[in-house]
Formats: sequence, C-alpha cells, structure tokens
Amino acid sequence: MQQQGAYLLPVSLTGDRPATDYRPSVKKAEGRVPACLVNASATFAGNDQIYAFGGFDQYTDEVYNHVLRLDLNTLQWDLVDNYGDIPGVRMGHTATLYQGNKLIVFGGENEHREYLSDVVILDLQTFHWTLPEISGLIPRGRARHAAVIHDDKLFIVGGVTGENNVILDDLTYLDLQTWTWSRTWSFTARFDHTAWVWGNRLWIFGGLGPNMERTTDIWWLDLKGSPSLAGISTPQGTVNSPDARLPVAHYPASVSSPSAQMSPRSGSYAANSASVQVRNIGRRKPLAPGAISCLRFHSGPNVPSLFSGTHFQSFASGVLLDLITPSETVRSQDCNLAALELNSLRWQRLADGNEIFRPGYRWHYCTVNEAGTKAWLLGCSLDLTNANGAGDENLMSEVLSIDLEKYGLLGNNLSTEVPEQDSPWPERSGHSPASGLGADLSYVFDQHPESGSGADFVITAIRDDEDMMSSVDFDTPAGSPTHTQATFVESNPSTSEPIHVHKIILQLRWPHFKRLYAAQMAEYHTKCMHIPEPYSVVRAFLYYLYTDSIAGHPEYCSSVVDVAGMLVMANLYDMPKLRLLCVNRLGREIDVDNAAIVWERAGRTNEHWLMRRAAQFCLANWGRIVRTDGFKSLSHQSLIQLCEVVDTEGRIIAGPELELVGDGSCDHGKGSRLRLGSTTDDMSEVDGDDEGMEIS
Repeated sequence: MQQQGAYLLPVSLTGDRPATDYRPSVKKAEGRVPACLVNASATFAGNDQIYAFGGFDQYTDEVYNHVLRLDLNTLQWDLVDNYGDIPGVRMGHTATLYQGNKLIVFGGENEHREYLSDVVILDLQTFHWTLPEISGLIPRGRARHAAVIHDDKLFIVGGVTGENNVILDDLTYLDLQTWTWSRTWSFTARFDHTAWVWGNRLWIFGGLGPNMERTTDIWWLDLKGSPSLAGISTPQGTVNSPDARLPVAHYPASVSSPSAQMSPRSGSYAANSASVQVRNIGRRKPLAPGAISCLRFHSGPNVPSLFSGTHFQSFASGVLLDLITPSETVRSQDCNLAALELNSLRWQRLADGNEIFRPGYRWHYCTVNEAGTKAWLLGCSLDLTNANGAGDENLMSEVLSIDLEKYGLLGNNLSTEVPEQDSPWPERSGHSPASGLGADLSYVFDQHPESGSGADFVITAIRDDEDMMSSVDFDTPAGSPTHTQATFVESNPSTSEPIHVHKIILQLRWPHFKRLYAAQMAEYHTKCMHIPEPYSVVRAFLYYLYTDSIAGHPEYCSSVVDVAGMLVMANLYDMPKLRLLCVNRLGREIDVDNAAIVWERAGRTNEHWLMRRAAQFCLANWGRIVRTDGFKSLSHQSLIQLCEVVDTEGRIIAGPELELVGDGSCDHGKGSRLRLGSTTDDMSEVDGDDEGMEIS
C-alpha cells in the first residue's frame, strides 16, 4: 500500500514572543530570608501576605517552629514574634486559614519522629497562639495529610503515621463551633495530596498511594444530605471506584479520654501520650457516609504527566490547577500548567513550561490568593554566586508571580456556578444558565413592546443571512421606534431585524451606551441604534447585558464563533469582565471548525495566550483546519499570517521516514514535534475533548 504524507512541524510557537505578551516574572525577596524548608506550611492569608510555619532544614537537620511572613508588595521576609501556647517544632503539618485572620495548625511530625494530632490556633492580628479545649475522638497523629475548612468544619484526609509510615485512609473533621472531633471514617489512602470542597463535594487529588506510587485518579465524596457529616451517626456509604480492590491501610481507630488536649510543646504531645490514646485492635472503620466516586485518567494530550517533575496542585476558579515545575531531571520545556474542569472532568493545558519558567530556579511552595486570580511560587536560584559572591541556592529568596487571569481563569467570583445537587454529575456541558435577577430579565429580552415587555429601544446589526429579512414586520405604526427602525432596515438590505431592548438596562450595564445617551446623540432621538457587527454576535452581547452570562444558551450565544465576536466587542467597548469570560470559554471550546476564527479574533484583540493556544490547535490539526469554512473565511492577510506561524523548518514527509515518525516522535504530549494532519482520513486528529478517562 502506498504510504501517504503528513505535515510535521517543530514546536516553536513561543520562541518569538511579542513584546506585549505576558510572561511571569521572577523577583528576589529580601529581609530574613528562610532556608528552603522541607514540609513547612505556606499559607496565603490575604492582604498580600504569605505565612510560613515550621519545616525541616535538610542542610542543618533542624526542625523549626518559626513563624515567617512574606509581604508580596515589598518582597520582604520577616521573622514574626509570637506568643502564648507556642507549638513545638514540626514538619508535614497543615496550617489552614480560618475566618480570614486565624491559622489553624493540625498535626505534623516532631524532631523525635513522633506523629502529632494537636490543634493550635495563631491569631494573625495579635500573633498569639491558643490551645482550644478539644473533645471527641482525637484522631491518630499524622503528617503530610490534607486539610480543608468548609461550613465551619476542619476536614482532615489521609497522611502517614507510625514507625513504618503507614499510609492512612482516614477521613475526620473538627467542628470549629464546638471544637469536637467527629468519628473517623475510611475514604482512600493517600498522602502529600490536595483536598478542597466544591459543589458540596469533598475532593482529593495527587499525592502518593499505598504502593508509594503517584496517583492518576481523583476522588470525591458527597457531603450534602449526609447526617453523619453533620455529627449524626448513619449507615456507611458506598464506594464507586474503577479499582475497588485498591489496597487501603485500614489503621485501627483511636479512642481518647474526654479531657482537653495536652500542651503542644515538645515532649508532651497528646497524640503520642498513652494516657489519652488507646489502640483498638481489630476494629475496622466504616466507609465515609455519602457516595464515594473515583475517576482515573489514563492518558490524553492535556492530562499532566504525574510521573516527572515537581507538581503543585491548587483549587481556584472552579478548576483544579496542576503546575509541573522544573527539577533536576525535568527541563522547563517539559513542564506545563494544566487545569481540570470540575464541571466536565476534562483536562485543559493552559500553558507550556517555557511560557512560565526560566531556567536556573527551583520551586518549593505554591500559594494562591483567595480570589483565585494569582499564584506565587517560592523557591531559590541555582546560581552558584550572587552579588555578594555567596551562593543562595539554599535560601527561599525567589518569588515567581503568576497572573492566572492571563491564562483564561476567571477567578472564584466569576467561575462557573456549581451544578445543582440532583443534576447529573459530571456536567459535560460545563456551562451554567443565567440565574437570579439575570434569569428574570431574560424573559423580557428581545420581546416586542406589544407583548407588554416594556421595551423602548431597538438595535440592529449586520444581517447574518439572506433569509433574516423575512421576519421583519414593516406594518408598524408611523412614528414609533419600530417603524423608524423598519424604515432604516428597508433602506439598508444588509441590516438585520430589530432587537427590542430597554434603555435603562443598557445605560446601567453598557458604559458606551450611557455616554452616548447622555450626549443626546442621534440614537437618543430616534430610539434606535445600529451596530456594525453580525446579528447573532450583537444579540448574544445584548443578552449578556441582561443576564451577566455567556453560557451556552440554545438560542443566544450557542456558537463559539459568536463568543469570538463578543470578544471583539468587549475589546472595542472596554468591558474587561466580558473579555475575561469570552477568553475563558474560547480557551475551553476550541475545535476544528472554529480554531482559525478564534485565532484571528484573539490576534485582533491582543489576547496572546488565546492566540497561541488556537495556533497550537491549528497546527496540531492542520490538514483538517484548512478545509473548514472558518479557515476559508479569513482575510487574505490573516491566512498568510496563520501560515507563517508554521516554523521555517516545517516540511512534509512521507514513506519510510513517516514510519519512523509513527514510532513516537509525533506524540502530542511528548516533546519536540506535533502531528498536524495527513492526506488520508486514517491519520486521526488530536481531539481536545478526549482525555482517555475512565469513570464509574
């Protein structure tokens, strides 16, 4: 059989970066710079402050209980004076922000290799430590667990404990209103993982499992409607997992005396005192109440490789971020920033490593602000000498600031609303409909005044097709806004039918219209306005003004091409929120049919991240892209510019050379070359929607 050719291009999209393009910057911190501590806690606490506590210095073998503060505005490290019931030294603990001004420290491991289960609170206004009166079944001491606060409960998940570093599958919580520990349930064995609560579900991802392997699955537990998680005993839940026989360390439950926890100072830890903890051999913990589900990611072009590099995971903007940073064996170009959309459980690659990282640095901690819009990596320079001639590779003196909005993330305040509890899960569409006041206003959007909608203004646009004029009603009363507009439409065949709107909504939601109306321009007198953009785009834009949503409504804004047009309008009218919403949705919904148009619109609005992402998709699917109507609709100049994105070393290969490429050098996720398409249909396209997931 004759071997067909294929387009192959080296990856070099980020080599020639525009001067206005965004790249995170590395800055040096000064002051009382700490060592690159191991298993300390680094917590963002608002007001651009990061607090580091505890940790182990691998060069001096010291374990600390210092409180350090980094001011992200001045980039100054300070050693904080603290008072009260100062906890003993520890590492592998958690420090969770509560009520905006308190750090709740739980557990860890001390200098004697003892595992702790004490709770200590640091007031960030007075820097005074307090030891709350704890009741209930104190959980077993542990380190390298995960902690998250939800609904005034501190959830503790997993960790390691004991002389043999047993991996715990424990799930328990501390009621922060009564300071009472719940019972302990079995969830899944994990340590060095991340936990968060979203959509009334407790999620965990990452870390290492019972066989000391990095995991590729995500687990979640339904919290809503579970009386046990509110402190009332109920029958155990069910497990729904692709590998139900996963080995789990069911460590015996602990029973403690009702007395308050002992002082957390070194040598008197409640978690390691035989007087307050009795091992109940043979007792097996019940499964956590509520439905437990697990999804395993096997492969996919955007699924992060969990088996190399240093990973940091954080929940922000309704997605799980996975950031692979350089290590001794992993170069910057092999790293990336990926996001798992929890609504659709689909991975998206947001940026390649060489778009974020510069060589010569190592990163040890990652924090994200409360808005979910910025992330900071704390690390060190690998330069052997600094300005003073001394090495600083052992000091946490470097700060990498990442603006997550530049990569299409919305922030926690704008992110997609969580699905209703009874809706199918996961939601494959990833969109949320208009809600609240927006849902009410949507009922009067584009309704004729005669329907009682109260519409008092009309807007027209460029007609989408030749048949649209058939719906325009020219038999309207003379002198009415609709009659005036109908006359304009009749005299301008390329003009669309009128869209009926309300002046008050446009003035409140659209700054350009407010200025135009205040100046009493012609539109003020005619009560009509023409926008030289496609009708479907203008209608979707006006629908957004009513609903504050660009979700995939079946009638408005259903097409990604319309969203790309709205991005142009958001840029034209300087509407940053709409612009961010458009970039976010376009980045998630690029496909073969719309990629060329998204690339062109992103370039027109200087959205460089989106432009690069669309260009990468075009190159990876080049043979199909050039046959789409979207590609053919581009202007001559845009076609030339898109073709020039192709690297100068790109070429077409065939025959035996193509067979060599088939051995793996075309793997989309592996490195230096991308498969762009072929002259035959049996060269499959890279489908961004297919991540090779297995769910049960």
